Amino acid sequence: MGTVTIGVSIAVPEPHGSLLQERRVGFGDAAAHGIPTHVTLLPPTEVEASALPAVEVHLGAVAAAGRPFPMRLSGTGTFRPMSPVVYVRVVQGAETCARLQQRIRAASGPLTRELQFPYHPHVTVAHGIDEAAMDRAFDELAHYEADWSCTGFALAEQGPDGVWRKLRDFAFGGAVVPPQAAHVDRGSLPTR
Repeated sequence: MGTVTIGVSIAVPEPHGSLLQERRVGFGDAAAHGIPTHVTLLPPTEVEASALPAVEVHLGAVAAAGRPFPMRLSGTGTFRPMSPVVYVRVVQGAETCARLQQRIRAASGPLTRELQFPYHPHVTVAHGIDEAAMDRAFDELAHYEADWSCTGFALAEQGPDGVWRKLRDFAFGGAVVPPQAAHVDRGSLPTR
């Protein structure tokens, strides 16, 4: 069957998601068209396609144990010079995101992996573009604010075209979200 690249993330809801994605495109980030706006819980991870059913069962259990929580974005940050990323900061909900990502990567589950960098929840708004554009992203979104109630997360797969597509939503508290309810063109997805 081969391998697939998957990720798990929290979608930034509308109208915030589209606005931040449009801004990312405007800063010159060519990858932005294939990456809906999100907070990563599991970065791009290669798994055997045959493992996807076990992954879904595991994520369902993680979601069933979770409860909705408030998320708030405020201002910008950067990972430069370690990584060429400018992001909008998660100022409320970051601790819950950290606990969720630990459960998703738990040694008892199918998604165990080490991270390249310590986990830091954020919303990428510029990645791998020239320094002047990175500075512009940092400055222009310095006063950006958004908040919502996070009610779950999603599993996504990166296609051969580099575009991330949602496979399935997972609602907190055990609510079942049928796969056909997932919107294929826009979903949450991971990136650094």
